[in-house]
Parts: sequence; structure tokens; C-alpha cells
Amino acid sequence: MDKLNLLEKAKEIRERAYVPYSKFPVGAALLTKSGKLYLGCNIENAAYPVSLCAERVAIFKAISDGETEFEQLAVVADTDRPVSPCGSCRQVMSEFFDKKMEVHIGNLKNDLKTMTTEELLPYSFGPNDLT
Repeated sequence: MDKLNLLEKAKEIRERAYVPYSKFPVGAALLTKSGKLYLGCNIENAAYPVSLCAERVAIFKAISDGETEFEQLAVVADTDRPVSPCGSCRQVMSEFFDKKMEVHIGNLKNDLKTMTTEELLPYSFGPNDLT
């Protein structure tokens, strides 16, 4: 699947976002190396800290299904520039994605920027830092 198709899947799932507080729907589409596609949208809660971003929803769905090898991720929102994943999502990406994996960030105008996980979170904190 190419990055434009992945971006379209992220746009589609974005419509299912539960965002009564921020009114800021985000969609994510994660492709595994086995060819499976996992979609995520942001899900808010009145207790804000327990809300989840679209990227983490897609990643956690894949992990819970036993997928551990990922090909690429697309994230989209209605922003002027390609939407940037938050710090929490970047940290989760650094835990589960290869540092050279492509992450495509976009918006509804089809502006698209591709970065690697390492470019999104350089000098990340990881498992090796705990030993």
C-alpha cells in the first residue's frame, strides 16, 4: 500500500473519532510488515488524561493482535500543515517502530510530509536506558 492510500484510510477512520471536547478528530492508519492494516481514531474522555490519540489506538490494537513488525504509519487531521504526533505518541512509536520506519503526517488538503521515527523523536528514551 502506498502512502497516499494509507493517508486516505487515515482520513476515513478520522470520521469515527470521539471528540466532544476538543472537536479535533484525528485518524491513523498503521500497516504491518505482514500486510495487515490497523486503524485508529482519537477517543476523548471527560477526564482528559485518560483520552487516547489515534496513533496509539492503532499501535495498541496491532500489538494486542500480536503484530510486532511495522511497515509505515499515516496520521491525518484538519490542520493547516501536516499534523504532528504528540510527545506521548512519539514515545510509543520509538518503543515499537524501527527508527528508520516511515511516518507520513498529513492534513485534509493532502499536504504530506514523510519522516522517520528517529526524526520525529531524536535521542529517544528506550529500553537500553533502563539497564
